Amino acid sequence: MELYEAIRGRRSIRRYKPDPVPQEVLDRLLEAAQWAPSWAHTQCCEVVVVSDPQVKEALQKTLPPANPAFRAMVDAPLSVAFCAKTGRAGFYKGKAATPRGDWFMFDVALAMENFMLAAHAEGLGTVCVGLFDAAEAARVLGAPEGVEVVALTPLGYPAAEAKVPPRKPRDEFVRWNRYAAD
Repeated sequence: MELYEAIRGRRSIRRYKPDPVPQEVLDRLLEAAQWAPSWAHTQCCEVVVVSDPQVKEALQKTLPPANPAFRAMVDAPLSVAFCAKTGRAGFYKGKAATPRGDWFMFDVALAMENFMLAAHAEGLGTVCVGLFDAAEAARVLGAPEGVEVVALTPLGYPAAEAKVPPRKPRDEFVRWNRYAAD
């Protein structure tokens, strides 16, 4: 699949077939995440792939039942947690180097986007899940101190084709040189 086709075609998938994800395909997705850029090459992103039904159920319980991805966390053959070692990205000599502080959210997002685009190119579905109890998810996954669970995604073959949501026109979000005065 061509890159721009993958970017335009990827959708948030919330219904999955039970078919397993082949290990060689999963390995390619993890490699895509591995090659994501990171602040000063700190590579703070870590990934936990969950196949154990009991652990998936425990992770599901960290989502509010109204979350549209609630069922997907257990119905998909895999759930994947994107985590970060804190205090590394965005730091120089032990101090935050930007007004944004820890840069881990950016680094994890880059790795997750690579993973999700690669999954789509392989015919798999994902959805970025951010509405969950991160502290409880860290406990469920046994994350050590200094590691935060940033986002989750179910991973598997889509059970249905997702609709294409409209995008706002480019002139509504692109500015040239600076914001124009109102």
